Amino acid sequence: MQEGRDDRELPPWRQITLYLLTLAILILCALILQPFFSAIVGAIVLAVVTEIPYNWLSTRILHRTTCATVALILVILAVIVPGFFLAQELGEQALKAIVSLRNPNAQNTITDYIGNHPALANRIEAFSASIDINNAARTTAAYVGSKAAMILGNSVHLITEMVVMLFLLFFLFRDRHLALAALRSIIPLREDETNELLERIDDTIYATFLGRLAIALVQGVLAGLAFWVLGVPGVILWSITLTAFAMIPAFGAFLVWGPIAIYLGLNGHWGKAALLAIWGGLIVSTIDNILYPILIGGHLRAHTAIILITILGGIAVFGPLGIILGPVIFTIASTLLDIWHARVSQIATQPDPLSSIHSL
Repeated sequence: MQEGRDDRELPPWRQITLYLLTLAILILCALILQPFFSAIVGAIVLAVVTEIPYNWLSTRILHRTTCATVALILVILAVIVPGFFLAQELGEQALKAIVSLRNPNAQNTITDYIGNHPALANRIEAFSASIDINNAARTTAAYVGSKAAMILGNSVHLITEMVVMLFLLFFLFRDRHLALAALRSIIPLREDETNELLERIDDTIYATFLGRLAIALVQGVLAGLAFWVLGVPGVILWSITLTAFAMIPAFGAFLVWGPIAIYLGLNGHWGKAALLAIWGGLIVSTIDNILYPILIGGHLRAHTAIILITILGGIAVFGPLGIILGPVIFTIASTLLDIWHARVSQIATQPDPLSSIHSL
């Protein structure tokens, strides 16, 4: 009995069974990893964008585990800790904004505005009359109670994902060569095609993340200048917040300067609100369209409109991670299509062996 028989000698039903079993196991693995999809993607993105500084650090700290530990601590101090304090400060500012809207001046401003627009006043009155206060209070209380457990669960899930992301990032720092070797072994492409695919993915992550970050920083500075000139409280906080939101192209910056302009108007500063709206609409949000082709367009090898659609579509499907995943998935698709096109062209240009025989 012959051992180590070639797979091609196996009966077809055995090969089909092997393929189906492998597919089923891969689906189960995907289901197991699905709850930590965001953590996995976040770890990969951070590992890619910090590759250059990590390479520099690895030349100073030769011990791999120590180097990965130091790099992880630096990432926590540079990204995680500021993000936590920013979220906390935003919550406090939102609470202050709600309190400020309850002061007499703001309420008088709103009342005067509604009084000067009778049609709006009639609509508000009709809407108020159609609401059953007692029923609305009971419904609101039930909704808040049902969502309290969800909010707590989401908080626990967020902390778990953060821990998993940092755990994976440590091993991507320390064992990245093993990770790349494993990835190359499962990609069903030739070595040159695999290199091209991975190179394009790296370029896309670099351009999308670092390029958008650079543009967002410029928008944050321009908006911060306007906040400072107009006397908006918490200039640094709102500038950093706008920088974070500006990572979403097209309308991300508006989500910050727009409400601030409304806030200024409700507090009686209509001139300042108008100036901020003009500056935000014509400068802060428009500079995105000027800088994007310069900083990002050439690296992504795609038209700006296509990249914008992939980012917005990625956000719609994957949430905030879509800022990276949308362009990455598009890049993978376009690269695979280029590979297929190159293979078909290569086959088409090869001489037909039958034609050479007939020529004899």
